[in-house]
Amino acid sequence: MSGRVRHAEASPRPSWLSSARFYEVYPQSFADSNGDGIGDLRGLTERLGYIHDLGCNALWINPCFDSPFKDAGYDVRDYTKVAPRYGTNDDLTALFEHAHTLGMHVLLDLVPGHTSEEHPWFQASSRPDPTERVTPVDADRTIPVESVTPVGQTTPRIASLFDPRRRGSDCETIRRVAQESDTQESVSDRYIWTDSWISRGDGLPFIGGETERDGTYIINFFKCQPALNYGFAHPKHPWQKPALGPEALATCEAMLDVMRFWLSRGADGFRVDMADSLVKHDDDGKPFTIRTWQYIFSRIRPEFPEAAFVAEWGRPYESMQAGFDMDFYLDWRWDGHPNGYNMLLRNTDTPLDHESDASYFNADSGTSIAPFLEQYLPQLHDCERASGTFNLITCNHDTLRVAQRLTERELKVAYGMLLTMPGCPFLYYGDEIGMRYRPLPTKEGGYVRTGSRTPMQWDADKPNLGFSCAPSESLYLPVDSAADAPTVASEAAREDSLFNWVREVLALRAEQPALASDARFDVVAAPVDGRAFAYIRTPADGHASTHPRTTADSSSAFGSAATRDDAADRNGATGRPLLIAMNPGRGIETAELPSELRPDASMLLALGSPTVSRSHLDTPRPVIRHPRLETHSASPPLAGAVGKADWGWPTGRRPRRLQTGPTHRPIAIVVNMSYGKSRTGSTLVCQIAGSST
Repeated sequence: MSGRVRHAEASPRPSWLSSARFYEVYPQSFADSNGDGIGDLRGLTERLGYIHDLGCNALWINPCFDSPFKDAGYDVRDYTKVAPRYGTNDDLTALFEHAHTLGMHVLLDLVPGHTSEEHPWFQASSRPDPTERVTPVDADRTIPVESVTPVGQTTPRIASLFDPRRRGSDCETIRRVAQESDTQESVSDRYIWTDSWISRGDGLPFIGGETERDGTYIINFFKCQPALNYGFAHPKHPWQKPALGPEALATCEAMLDVMRFWLSRGADGFRVDMADSLVKHDDDGKPFTIRTWQYIFSRIRPEFPEAAFVAEWGRPYESMQAGFDMDFYLDWRWDGHPNGYNMLLRNTDTPLDHESDASYFNADSGTSIAPFLEQYLPQLHDCERASGTFNLITCNHDTLRVAQRLTERELKVAYGMLLTMPGCPFLYYGDEIGMRYRPLPTKEGGYVRTGSRTPMQWDADKPNLGFSCAPSESLYLPVDSAADAPTVASEAAREDSLFNWVREVLALRAEQPALASDARFDVVAAPVDGRAFAYIRTPADGHASTHPRTTADSSSAFGSAATRDDAADRNGATGRPLLIAMNPGRGIETAELPSELRPDASMLLALGSPTVSRSHLDTPRPVIRHPRLETHSASPPLAGAVGKADWGWPTGRRPRRLQTGPTHRPIAIVVNMSYGKSRTGSTLVCQIAGSST
C-alpha cells in the first residue's frame, strides 16, 4: 500500500490542478497487453510514456472496477476490486506508481449514485426479511437546507461554518447527527425500497417483482442500476428516508470508505459520475445534494488535501457550492437548444453532417463566438469565485467524436482555443489524431455512444492498428478499417499533422504561466456579427496589461487600459499576459486590440494561421518566434497592417522549438482558419499599435 495519506491543513485546492492537462482513457479500448482483444491496465501503463510525451500530465480512467458490464462498468459490482478483464488491484497500483514517476496524476471514475444489481450490498438488501436494524429517523435530526450557502452570498451566521478554502461547510451539525445515531452497520436501507409491491416510485423509475424482497426499488439509469439511498429532500411516504438522516449518512460513509481505499493506494482523486443525482426529489438548485457533498468533502479533504474531484454536473454554480474542484461542459442538447459545448463543436441535430452544423468552429457556419460567451462567462465566474475551474473537453465517452464533421484545419483552430482556455483541458483518447466516430451496434450499454469507444489506432503496419494481437473477431470493438484511418505512427511522421499540432499547443500550455488553469481570462474582441475572437490570459500571480470587459460585445474593438508592472511567477520569472486571437471563418476580418498592449521583446506564436505569400497558401503549421531564435520569414504581405511586428509565414523549414528563457514575455497567438477554397487564402489581422518587435 502506498503511503499517500496526508493530514496536513487543506490547501485552497489541489496544487497540481493549476498545470493539469487531462487525457481521458476508455480502458477496454486503449491498449491490450495480453492478446484477449480487450484493453487492460498493463497496456495502459505501457503507454503512459506516450500520454506524457503528448503533453498531458493527468489521466482520467473510465470505470475499471469489477462489473457485469451491462453499462460499460458504470454498474459497479465491487468498488474495491479491479475488473478481471483489466487486471488486478496490484496492476492499478503499479499504474499509479509509474504515473507518479512521470509526474502524472490519475483520477478514477467514481459512481456514487448507484451500483450493479449484483453488488453484495444490493443482494443483501433484497432479502425477503432483512434482519438488520435501522434506527427510526426523527424529523428534528435532519439537517436544515438553510445551511446551504450560495456562492458569493455567505452570511455572517454561516461564515464561521463555511470555509471557502475547502468550498464546503464544516458540517459539525451533520457529524453530530451521525455520532448520536445508534444505527448499526446495515444495508437494509442502502437502497431506496418502497414498502409494498404495489407502491410505485413516486415519479421515479422503479423495478418490481425481480427480487425476493417485498416492494419495488428505485433505479438511477438502466434497470440494472439500483439507486443508492441518499434520502429524499421532502419525504412524504413512510418508505422515503430524509436526506442527511442516519440512513443517508450511512451511505455517505460507505462511499467515503471507497474513496479512502483507492486514495490510500495512490489514486489522485475522482471524476464523479452523475454527481448531482444523489438526493431524490431535490429542489431547484440541488440544495440537499449540495449539502450531502459538503458533508462528504468535510470528511475526506482533511485526510487527502491533494485529492482532486471533478463533477459530472454541468452547472458549476451548484457543483462549486457542493465542494468540487472542477466541473465541465457536458454534451447537452435538449429539443434543439445547444449548450456551450454544442455551440463550439456540434451545434446540429445531425451530428455527422457538416453542412447543417452551426457550431463556431465550422468555417462555413458564420456563427459568432458571442452566444457561447453569454453562456460561458457567468459559469466561469461562478467557478472563479469558488476557486474552482470550469473545463472544456474535446469529446468524451458519452459524446460523438467530431473528426468527420470538422476538417483537420477546423480541428486545429478548435484545439488552439480549447487548449488555451481557462480551466484544465480534457483531451479524449484518439482525438489528437482525429479518430472518427463509427456507427456501430450497441455494446455493453453503449447504444449510440459505442461508436466513440473504438480501439485506439496506433500503427497501420501492425495487426488491429497496434491495439491488440488478438484475432480481429475477438476485439472488444472493431478497429477502423478504412484505408485512411489515422494512426499515431502516420500522424507523428507528418510534420503538419493534427497530432503534432496538439503536441505544440500542449507544450506551450506547459511552458507558460499565462495558460495555467487558474490564470486570468479577459475577452478583448467578440463581435456579434463577425467570426473573430480574441482574449488575454494573464498569470494568476501577475497583472493584466489590459482590463477589458469580459462579456460579449457588439463591437470588435474594446478600449485600452493602463499597462501595469509584471509580477514574478512562482519560478521567479516574470509572468506577462498572453494574447490569443482567432477567426474560424473563411474571410478577412480585423480584430482591433488595445493600443497599450505591449508586445515589445515578446514572443509571437502563430498557431495554424494560413498566410498569403505570393498568392499561395502555405501549408499551416505552428510557428514560434522569439528574439533569441533565428527567424525565417516569407514576404510579409501584412506588414503594413501590423506595423513593426513581423507576421510573415516561414517557408522552407520548421523553426526551432521554443526555449524558455529567464522571463515570460507577452505572447500573441493567432489561430485562423480564414482560407479560401481557391487556395488564395487570407489571414486574420491583429492590429497591435505600439509594437516594437
